[in-house]
Amino acid sequence: MTEASAPALPDRLSIDPRSPHHVAAVFERDIGIRFNGKERFDVEEYCISEGWVRVPAGKTVDRKGQPLMIKLKGVVEAFYK
Repeated sequence: MTEASAPALPDRLSIDPRSPHHVAAVFERDIGIRFNGKERFDVEEYCISEGWVRVPAGKTVDRKGQPLMIKLKGVVEAFYK
């Protein structure tokens, strides 16, 4: 798949298929997230315009078995690998 055929990365994206911000077509290629100048590999959701990412809070899970998320604020860049 070339850069021209890849869909543009949205402003807000989630890897959770239950989220309204999940776009399956984007995940056909590897996506990288750079947060405050450092590449992160544990990002579950991001928003470029608002400047935040959601990452798991350690091994803590809620009562449904989903990881608890914390929101970190900073400079967010999304790119195709």
